[in-house]
Amino acid sequence: MTATASEGPEAADAPAPERLQRFLARAGIASRRKAEELIEAGRVTVDGVVAVLGQKVAPGQRVALDGTPVAARTEHRTFALHKPAGVVTTAADERGRRTVLDLVPTVPGLHPVGRLDLDSEGLLLLTTDGALTDRLTHPRFGHAKTYRVWCDGGALARADCRRLEEGVELDDGRARALHARPAPGGAVLDLGDGRKRQVRRMFDAVGRPVQRLVRTHVGGFALGDLPLGGYRELGPEDLRRLGYTPPNDDARSSRTASPPRTRRSRGRTERGEES
Repeated sequence: MTATASEGPEAADAPAPERLQRFLARAGIASRRKAEELIEAGRVTVDGVVAVLGQKVAPGQRVALDGTPVAARTEHRTFALHKPAGVVTTAADERGRRTVLDLVPTVPGLHPVGRLDLDSEGLLLLTTDGALTDRLTHPRFGHAKTYRVWCDGGALARADCRRLEEGVELDDGRARALHARPAPGGAVLDLGDGRKRQVRRMFDAVGRPVQRLVRTHVGGFALGDLPLGGYRELGPEDLRRLGYTPPNDDARSSRTASPPRTRRSRGRTERGEES
């Protein structure tokens, strides 16, 4: 039952109603933008009634997605994964291929932040926090991603790097790198946006097909020495490196926390931004 003023002084401390899309994001169901799409599609109900966009939900109200109850989440978990090639960036694959969720602990609501295509490697973040997903994927926050690229013909010429910075025409519009610089066997590229297989298509446009692609940074967070196929859970300092302060972070950080541990992933048989 929702608290009212007549219920005593404790009611003043009751959580205030919040927008339904934010509630769904906190529950790890989806980012706020995807949550809005779920609401508009009529898949979300509040107390048994189909919800509408902009609706607020108060503590004690029953929220469901496709008839399944949704519980609010107060603390979230986020992981960094060194994705190997040949693993699909999705929660489940209709063709039965290995997915990134097979490489990390089973956590309800955990989902990849953006994408790396099947053949690409490197840093992939997975989280239960829809607000963090929004921050890392929405262009307005300006989280650049860095890629180490090996391509046909060795180190990319400086003239081709300039072409990538000035922009090349792709079939879905012009694409440009924030920075591009030669490196042994290829180049290092910074992108401010992400489209399907964008890095590969940009290199094709300058006549230098990609042989190998590794994402090394997301914003201020680096892949570092995380082993291929390994993961580690992020702590508050890692999240702040991404420019993100979770709600109630001050309360959590006041507790003594163990340093995050790095693990090698183990494939599980019990389960399902491209570049």
